[in-house]
Amino acid sequence: MTVDQFSERRRVLVRGIVQGVGFRPFVYGLATELGLSGQVTNTGEGVLAEVEGLPAALEAFCHRIGADAPPLAQVAAVAQESMAVTGGTGFAIVPSQVTGGVRTLIPPDTATCADCLAELADPADRRYRHPFITCTNCGPRFTIITGLPYDRAATTMAGFPMCPRCAAEYTDPGDRRFHAQPISCHDCGPRLTLRRPGRAPHTGADVVERARGLLAAGAILAVKGIGGYHLACDAADAEAVARLRRRKNRGDKPFAVLARSLAELEPLVGLDAVERELLTGPQRPIVLLRRRPGAGALAEAVAPRSADLGVLLPYAPLHQLLLGLPGDPPGPGLLVLTSANLAGEPIVTDDREALTRLAPLVDGWVTHDRPIQVPCDDSVLRVVDGEVLPVRRSRGWAPLPVPLPVAVRPVLAVGGDLKNTFALARGESAWLSAHVGDMDDLATLRAFDRAVAHLTAVTGVVPELLAADRHPGYRSVRQAGRLARGRPLVRVQHHHAHVAAAMAEHGLDGGEPVIGVAFDGTGYGEDGAIWGGEVLLADYDGFRRLAHLGYVPLPGGDAAVARPYRSALAQLHAAGLPWDPDLPCVQACSAEERRVLEQQLARSLNCVPTSSMGRLFDAVAALAGVCQRAGYEAQAALELEAAAVAHGPAQPYAFGLRSGEGASEVLLVAEPAPVLAAVLADLRAGGSAGLIAARFHAGVAALVRTLCAAVRERHGVDRVALTGGVFANAVLSSACARGLREDGFTVLRHHRVPPNDGGLALGQLIIAARAAG
Repeated sequence: MTVDQFSERRRVLVRGIVQGVGFRPFVYGLATELGLSGQVTNTGEGVLAEVEGLPAALEAFCHRIGADAPPLAQVAAVAQESMAVTGGTGFAIVPSQVTGGVRTLIPPDTATCADCLAELADPADRRYRHPFITCTNCGPRFTIITGLPYDRAATTMAGFPMCPRCAAEYTDPGDRRFHAQPISCHDCGPRLTLRRPGRAPHTGADVVERARGLLAAGAILAVKGIGGYHLACDAADAEAVARLRRRKNRGDKPFAVLARSLAELEPLVGLDAVERELLTGPQRPIVLLRRRPGAGALAEAVAPRSADLGVLLPYAPLHQLLLGLPGDPPGPGLLVLTSANLAGEPIVTDDREALTRLAPLVDGWVTHDRPIQVPCDDSVLRVVDGEVLPVRRSRGWAPLPVPLPVAVRPVLAVGGDLKNTFALARGESAWLSAHVGDMDDLATLRAFDRAVAHLTAVTGVVPELLAADRHPGYRSVRQAGRLARGRPLVRVQHHHAHVAAAMAEHGLDGGEPVIGVAFDGTGYGEDGAIWGGEVLLADYDGFRRLAHLGYVPLPGGDAAVARPYRSALAQLHAAGLPWDPDLPCVQACSAEERRVLEQQLARSLNCVPTSSMGRLFDAVAALAGVCQRAGYEAQAALELEAAAVAHGPAQPYAFGLRSGEGASEVLLVAEPAPVLAAVLADLRAGGSAGLIAARFHAGVAALVRTLCAAVRERHGVDRVALTGGVFANAVLSSACARGLREDGFTVLRHHRVPPNDGGLALGQLIIAARAAG
């Protein structure tokens, strides 16, 4: 072959999210357009191209390979080097190279694109009503990948050989499905099956039609999705929703609602531009939106006593089909869609397990034969002051890396016991897992182990150290100890990790400390108490506790979490206020239980001292008569927030302040006693629960301003991080941020990871890496 004397040849390595996003077909088209010869392949590091041609064309190629990348790609780096010219014509996609370590990034699952949706609804298209329609621009990725490089053989589609027509599209450079690994059709793809108790499984073209009929008749169905099974029922059918709530043992925890389009949501919730973009974007999370008053299209039991409604739009073709295509018979226009599990357990992904574990919950199953490699629950977000606040980071974002402001050695951080999310990190990238769940049962612990093994395999991170919480009773700590196998295990204080997570996601290198306001329900303190109302001066190397809520004895620990009236009685006791029999929290407690509580508090029996802001929210909710028993985590606080939203602004309650004692560095201790006394006064004056809720939220925000001002005066720090699960409360977060900014502070709020324990691992890993050197 003659070699052009003006030609050059280059090897170009592209790193980032470049596998599973149509990058090789893009490179093929770009090289062909520019008249370049050569080849492209996937490797463990990314996408590797060798291109040959005139220098100007090569320069254009190297520029456009990053600038014009496919919509789902995220190019992190483009490296190039000269090679010897070999001659040749044409450009080829060659088999993947599996030598060397894995260092590439894999994409998250992505909602069905507009092109595929159009084909799904087009009777003339061969993929009309195909429940697994996908292309290079959409569909499952993370949940089907079994290994890297990303090829069909390394996905759960390996068991579905392509039919001749799909194979032709797969190999056609001009086709949208050119090298789309999950490609399938009615002839060769996965198949739906409808199962009902006592009946033979039904597989056929009318599975969805039958399922829609069952939903319209009030049935509860288990629906196998992309990252796990969901439970679905008609959101307007009060009896079906109530039955689902009873069967799932969900208490009053709100359900999410799946709608066909924004038009179906408009009568139910308020929508701003940011929220619309989130709902219609490629991630398709559940978005918490303020409910419109009097919206009657939903059963009341969907989200009782909640100011918000969690809503989402279809992200899988099966969702679209269940809601109906144009011309379909009438059916439910809004579906409850909730994870198929019992409270706190991991989402079900295995088909056999679904048939047994979900049998008491459902009237039927809509399943299919494509395995789910990785469980991946729906992400949950809300918008506060026009800014995105993650509540659960999972599908659509996992396993995208979070950039780190400082390089770290390879580390595994196991997170906490609630809302568990772990993380792997190396260099300047941290890979957070999908939502795992609460680490209080064997199923979750097993799911944790499988998720660690999978994320380790696809990231190639081999941890040199591990990080865990300091709580001696956390199951996640025991998991870390078991996984360490002689490697260092660094224990990180809970609230320090929260603050470090906020710092890391805002790109702070730790050279200067921040004021960390860490409010949550539970975190093991340095003194053995349960912390949760903390103001820290912190960087990655350490922290100083400069202010906190005053300690209150918490009788029975977990019993007080489930029964907020116990927190209220404990707070009244600590404040020296009587348990008057007409108080809602006293009436909720039996005479026998009150007698036992009085003895516990008088003798400090089984009473753990706590400075928890979360428990104070519980106490005020019980005092105000809002919530006495919590059927799910943070129910009392969420219902107190709803009452504050319904009431509107009010004058703040005032906390008492006293100086820290002894040799402690604590500047101020905030005492709730004056707040509790004012709550009782409002109750005696006939004040509503909404008034009390609004005044309490305003009082906490005023306290934050006061404490941060005191720390700034002493230490000259004017940057504040708001973190911990309490700051998922939009009313409080907004009020604190607004007030602090008026006071001249720079405010850091979470936007990449949740403020709750779902973001804990990010802080743990960066602190541990610094501590281990």
